[in-house]
Amino acid sequence: MRVVMFGYQTWGHRTLKALLDSEHDVVMVVTHPKSEHAYEKIWSDSVAGLAEEHGVPVVIRNRPDDEELFQQLKEADADILVANNWRTWIPPRIYTLPRHGTLNVHDSLLPKYAGFSPLIWALINGEPEVGVTAHMMDEVLDAGDIVMQRSVPVGPTDTTTDLFHKTVDLIAPVTIGALDLIASGRTEFTKQDRSQATFFHKRAEEDIRIDWSWPAETLERLVRAQSAPYPAAFTFHKGKRLEILTAVVSEGRYGGTPGRIFYREGEGVVIVAGADARTGRNHGLAITAVRTDDGRELPAADYFTSMGGYLTPRP
Repeated sequence: MRVVMFGYQTWGHRTLKALLDSEHDVVMVVTHPKSEHAYEKIWSDSVAGLAEEHGVPVVIRNRPDDEELFQQLKEADADILVANNWRTWIPPRIYTLPRHGTLNVHDSLLPKYAGFSPLIWALINGEPEVGVTAHMMDEVLDAGDIVMQRSVPVGPTDTTTDLFHKTVDLIAPVTIGALDLIASGRTEFTKQDRSQATFFHKRAEEDIRIDWSWPAETLERLVRAQSAPYPAAFTFHKGKRLEILTAVVSEGRYGGTPGRIFYREGEGVVIVAGADARTGRNHGLAITAVRTDDGRELPAADYFTSMGGYLTPRP
């Protein structure tokens, strides 16, 4: 089939590579300009660069809603449009233009975790698996019929970086498998159960601020979710920002006030956690490594030279 690809960052790059390695003919690529947004500088393999290496025409757009692009797409005469990690709305006259419509590739197990940063949100929420879904685009974001979906389990110590590497390897088989089904003449696919749909926003500074009223189990997942190269989860100690690089759930249960710097346990320093920490039924978060506001990375036991005091959400 003749394919136009819309994509950005490593997800789009992997999608384009899969298409170029397949029997399908990539006739045009549309991608975003480079961004200074913190999360868009991560996994930033160039879609434009890969397309140019293979002699595929490239168009750069923030939004695909102008008349010039529409005419270029008409001239491309595509059988299908394939999108992955396209960051803005694609209007109906664009996604319905190819003969077979538009196949969107999304890094979650739809209908859950539509929208942005699905791997991070899924890890924070303790999901047992993550994956990649190829679905037909319609007027509702990430809501169209599912053509193909594959999943991988989330391990007990997995970071978002680990899950990225697991799921990015699913892009090629899911994308090409879905295209092969469409090329075979299939037109009926699996409807999404909209009662199970969830839609998440982009990550921002506020989303990585530690709230010590959260349970330690959730905070431990937040720290893993914000693994390098993502911005680390942070708190404040004595008015200065302190990033939490690694942590585990404490073995013991610790009572008191959330945020209290309380006890040395193994290689970690336990912080009291949970809205009902006063009951003494909760595990704490045992911090094992930190980064100070001047960039020094230290074992928590070296940073916290004495117990007492509090970690707080703000200075």
